[in-house]
Amino acid sequence: MSDRTVFLKLWGVSLLWGGNYVASAYMLRDFSPIFLSFARLVVMSLFLISVAVINKSMRRPTKREWFLLLMAGITGTLINQLFYFTGLRESTAGNAALIIALSPIATTLLSRIFLKEAITGQKLTGAIVALIGVVCIVVYGGKELGISHGDVYLLVAMLGMSVSLLFIRKLTTAMSSYEVTIYSTVIGTILMSPAVAVEALNGDLHASQQAIMWVLLVSVAVIGQGLAGFWWNSGIAVAGASMSAMFMNIPPFIAIIVSHFVLGDPILPAQIGGGVLILAGVAITNFKRRMPREPKAEYGVKST
Repeated sequence: MSDRTVFLKLWGVSLLWGGNYVASAYMLRDFSPIFLSFARLVVMSLFLISVAVINKSMRRPTKREWFLLLMAGITGTLINQLFYFTGLRESTAGNAALIIALSPIATTLLSRIFLKEAITGQKLTGAIVALIGVVCIVVYGGKELGISHGDVYLLVAMLGMSVSLLFIRKLTTAMSSYEVTIYSTVIGTILMSPAVAVEALNGDLHASQQAIMWVLLVSVAVIGQGLAGFWWNSGIAVAGASMSAMFMNIPPFIAIIVSHFVLGDPILPAQIGGGVLILAGVAITNFKRRMPREPKAEYGVKST
């Protein structure tokens, strides 16, 4: 795979992930939040299971791995998706993208608390900068001054994702990220069933009657999540994690711009300022000094 192809894929993933926030906000006009979350997860699970069956590359987890997968499914799929769509209904696509972008910082802090991993002054500085950015968005980035319920729900969704990464980190020592993604997504989808039942019993469940909305839902699940995830993993394998991580800074601003033109959401100074602080915090946390270059090998083999 050429470098140009890799970067095009990473750019494509950034655009898709940025557009996903806008597409989700748009679909919430015709779907109730819990049902939308469940329906998208069902489509995503069927897609992942189909890929697994075709490739025949799955193995049965151990008892300990089943427990970790269950926890990853509860936090990274059930809690994350449930609060994400509920919060997005009361917030904006731009705010959602920016708050979710805090996840790497939150994971670093949670690793310190629960896994006793050391946290450097650099990482602490990055965390503080990013947290100030989130405060700006949550307090000043809404339709009215103050903290909205939607942004609070989005913070819970972000924390759910961050906690799940701790379990995924342990799982990937023995399992592939591909296997972990499939198992945890399917488990989370099954666990979402009772929530959908409750929404239906309360009379709050609503599904779109328009075929185009269902096409959009399937497209977001299969292309925006499924294929984009595979492209992202292949990009990391070739370009390296550090280079790929740079593209994670793009989706929030894609979401802000696209939501402005598609949904009519205003572009607020607090979103831009808070977004810059969050991404600066993430950049500070992940910054690594370049090591002196070694003499090039005779055949010019690149390391990743």
